[in-house]
Amino acid sequence: MKEHVLSCKNVGINFGGLRAVNDFNLTIDEGELIGLIGPNGAGKTTVFNLITGVYTPTEGTIKLSGVPINGESPHLIVHKGIARTFQNIRLFDHLTVLENLKVAQNKDMNYSIFSGMFRVGQYWKEEKETTEKALEILDIFDMAQFANQLANSLPYGARRKLEIARAMATNPKLLLLDEPAAGMNPTETDELMDTIMLIRNEFGITTLLIEHDMRLVLGICERLTVLNYGEILAEGNPHEIVNDPKVIEAYLGKGE
Repeated sequence: MKEHVLSCKNVGINFGGLRAVNDFNLTIDEGELIGLIGPNGAGKTTVFNLITGVYTPTEGTIKLSGVPINGESPHLIVHKGIARTFQNIRLFDHLTVLENLKVAQNKDMNYSIFSGMFRVGQYWKEEKETTEKALEILDIFDMAQFANQLANSLPYGARRKLEIARAMATNPKLLLLDEPAAGMNPTETDELMDTIMLIRNEFGITTLLIEHDMRLVLGICERLTVLNYGEILAEGNPHEIVNDPKVIEAYLGKGE
C-alpha cells in the first residue's frame, strides 16, 4: 500500500493554557490539491507551522511519505521535501529574481569549501546546473524577462509568483501555500490560479493551501478541510462545504 504524502494523526498543540490546535487529522495523497480554510484565528497557519517544524506538536504524529517528522527542524524538513510560502512575501529583495531561485537550490549543492573559495572544479559544475534550472523555472512561470531585475522592483503579483517559483526550486514533494492570493486583484488572482494548476498538472506536486478567496478555492481545490477554533469543523467536496450550515455559521455567525 502506497503511503500518503502527508499524514497528520491526532495532532494538537498548546500554548500555555491555550489549545491552539486539537485532534487535527488529515491525509493527502500524491498529486492532490487540497484547501485548508476557516475564519481568521482558526489555527490554519499554526497547522502549517506544525507541519514545517516551526512548532513541535504537543501530541499526535505528522508523517511525510510514511516517515515521522515530529520535532525535526525547519531546514531538515525542507531537505525531506516540504516547501512553503508565507502570508507576507519573504524574498531576498536585494538579490535578482534569478539569484533568488539559485539560493533556493543551496540544499542540493555539494561542492567543498575549497571549491567555493577558489571557484574551481565542482563549484563551476554546480553553478552551471543551478543557473540552468533557475532559468528553466522562470521560463515555466513566464518570468524569464525579470531574471536580472531585483526582486523588490517587481509588481506585487509577480513577487507572489516568484515566491512560489522559489519554493518549486527546492524540488518539493509537498508544497504549502499560505494565503497566496492575499492582496491580489482579480486579474492577478486568475493568473495565480493558472500557476497553481500548472504546478499540479505539469509537475504533479502535491499541494495544500490556506486561502480566504473562495473563488480561488472553489476553482482549483479538489476537497476542503475547514478549521474553527483549532478543530476540524467539516471536510469534503468544496461546493458541499460552502453550503454547509455549520461552515456558514462559523464564517458569518448565527442569526438572531
